[in-house]
Amino acid sequence: MTDDARLLEIADELYALALAEFTPARDARAKQLRGTDEAAPVRKLRKPSTAAWVVNQLVRGEAEQVEQVLSLGAALREAQESMDGEELRALTKQRRQLTAAVTTRARAVARERGMKVTEAVAGQVEATLTAAMLDPACARAVRSGLLVAPLAATGVDPVDLADAVALPGALGFAATARPADAAPEARPALHVVPDPEADAKARAAAEDALAAAEQEVQDAERDRDAAATEVSDLEARALQLQAEIDELRRRLAELEAAVEEVDDELSDAEQVRDETEASLTAARRTRDEAAAAMERLPD
Repeated sequence: MTDDARLLEIADELYALALAEFTPARDARAKQLRGTDEAAPVRKLRKPSTAAWVVNQLVRGEAEQVEQVLSLGAALREAQESMDGEELRALTKQRRQLTAAVTTRARAVARERGMKVTEAVAGQVEATLTAAMLDPACARAVRSGLLVAPLAATGVDPVDLADAVALPGALGFAATARPADAAPEARPALHVVPDPEADAKARAAAEDALAAAEQEVQDAERDRDAAATEVSDLEARALQLQAEIDELRRRLAELEAAVEEVDDELSDAEQVRDETEASLTAARRTRDEAAAAMERLPD
C-alpha cells in the first residue's frame, strides 16, 4: 500500500467518527505513528465543521441516497449541455425536492449520532448537496467523505476545493460505507408529500434549534473564558520576558560603556608603550655611542 493510500485509509477511519471524538482520536493515531512518514500528515488533519461532518456521515450511512443525488446532478448537467429546457426545468424541480429530502435525512442521521443540527447548519448541508449536483469536482469531494468545510457552487465558475477536503487525494477517493442504523424499509422515502404534522414538526424543529443555539452559546462562553485565561497567562509571561529584556539591555549598555572605557585606556597604554619604546631605543643608542667613545680613548 502506498503512503498516500495508507493516509487516505487512516483519514477515512477518523472522519467516520463522532465529531467530538475526532481530535483525540487523530492525536492518538499521530502518536502511534510517531517516527513514520504518516505521523505529520495525520497530525495536520483538520477537524470538520458541523455541516461537513453531517455530510460525511450521510455519505457513509446513506450511500444509496447520496448516489441518487449525484446521479441526478450528472443528469442535470447533461441537460444543461444539451440545452433541453423542458427536461432541465423538471430536473431542477426534482433537484430541489431531493436535496431537501436528503437534508432532512442527514439531520436524522446526525441526531442518531448525538448531534443536533441547527437550521443554519442544515442550510450548509443542503448547499453542499446542491454543489455536488452542479459541479462534478464537488461531487467527488462529497463522495470522499473527507470534507472539512461545506461547499457552495453556482455551476458556472469552478470551485476551489483545496481548503474543503482533508487531503489532496480526497477527490479520487470514496468513503467506506458503514452499516445503516435502520433497516431500509424503516428509512423515510425521498419524495415530497403534504405533512399533516408540519406545524408540530416546525415547532419541534424550532425548539431543537433553540436548544442547539443555547448549547452553542454555552460552548462559546466556555471557549471564550478559556481563551481569556490563556490571554491573561500569556500577557503575564510577556511582561516577565519584557522585564528580562530590559534587564539584559541595561546590562548590555553597561558592558558597552565598559568596552569604550577599556578602549580608551588601551589607546593610552599603547601610546605610553610606543613612547617608552622610543626612549629605550634612544637610551641604547646613547649607551652604544658612549661605549664606542671609551674604546677610542688611549689606555
